Amino acid sequence: MAQPKPRDPSAPRTANQRGAARLAAVQALYQMDVGRQTLEDTLSQFSAIHAGREVEGEEYLPADADFFRQIVTGVIKAQLQIDPAVDNALVDGWPMPRIDATLRAILRAGAFELLRRKDIPARVVITEYVDVAKAFYEDDAPKMVNAVLDGVARAAGRDDEATKTR
Repeated sequence: MAQPKPRDPSAPRTANQRGAARLAAVQALYQMDVGRQTLEDTLSQFSAIHAGREVEGEEYLPADADFFRQIVTGVIKAQLQIDPAVDNALVDGWPMPRIDATLRAILRAGAFELLRRKDIPARVVITEYVDVAKAFYEDDAPKMVNAVLDGVARAAGRDDEATKTR
């Protein structure tokens, strides 16, 4: 069997359209949290901006606009279920309000998918949001995202698929 050719680190990496939608959703949720924008304003602004672009040197395909809307709208509508689920998965002494706004957005989006999108395997959701965290952080934040989302998945009864991804 032929060995896969190693990826050229200088070549632009493309993400799938759902991955791009997840990244855009995290950015939109952050903006709504910090900038106090309405859902309608955020959705219209991001649908115009995220039609495919480069973010911090990484080239992305156009985001799946429908999936983006599902995540952002779903997080807002289910926040009363999502926040306690994330809070319960966090280490004692680190409640949701104490978490950085970007991490809150990542955890909320990931928890939404784990709690409400049972058609997407938990390991896929966790891996995707760990990758989103890596786009914003170089420290231990991606490991924290992995652990918290794994905890949310297990608490939601999705432990048959939930695995530590990285």
